[in-house]
Amino acid sequence: EVQLVESGGGLVQAGGSLRLSCAASGFSLDDYAIGWIRQAPGKEREGVSCTSTSDGGTSYAESVKGRFTISSDKVKNTVYLYLNSLKPEDTAVYYCAATDSGCSGGVFEYWGQGTEVIVSS
Repeated sequence: EVQLVESGGGLVQAGGSLRLSCAASGFSLDDYAIGWIRQAPGKEREGVSCTSTSDGGTSYAESVKGRFTISSDKVKNTVYLYLNSLKPEDTAVYYCAATDSGCSGGVFEYWGQGTEVIVSS
């Protein structure tokens, strides 16, 4: 059974940092790209970052470039998203999702339940 479980969200002050984790089971990170997508209250979903261990590719939304870093631990089958220099506008529920079409494929087949990040000003 494919499963994605996010953790690490919480309440943080502006300028602070968090590390989000996405633990994957039922498949290998070699076979699926993992993306982080966020949804703020009243807003549409926004792709934040994506990584593909098969080709080492990573991508970031312009809004988070230079502040967020995505990394993978193939031994733990876990993808991390490091959130630094957080801003109130980063407040959202963060989801990780998996696709076998690569980061540019566009469709994520599997989703986690989400973890909430709240950044206070």
